[in-house]
Amino acid sequence: MHVFVVHGAGLPAAIDDPDPEKLQEAADRALDYHLGTHPDPKPKTSTQVFTVIDTLDTECLLANLSETLASASAMVNDLAFDLEGSRRHVALGVVQMIDLSELLANRALDLVDPR
Repeated sequence: MHVFVVHGAGLPAAIDDPDPEKLQEAADRALDYHLGTHPDPKPKTSTQVFTVIDTLDTECLLANLSETLASASAMVNDLAFDLEGSRRHVALGVVQMIDLSELLANRALDLVDPR
């Protein structure tokens, strides 16, 4: 049981003697929280296999996006011609969506780096 006494600024303080080790741990946690420091930060774990480098500029990102979309279009287009019926129509629809996305990416690239 804690008994509280009001000190100068109207803040309560516990009278019983707390465990000094627990008090130190609490103080360290409070400082780490408020100062954003941690003595041994845990490395961030991620299940993400691929990442984009933060320093790449917009032109580079758009150029890579455009090339990736062109490759995807070629792969699905090749696949579509090995299919028949409704499966072929679905594959060709996917090709069209990829091609439209490629047009948008190329237009954005033109706006970033007009040639």
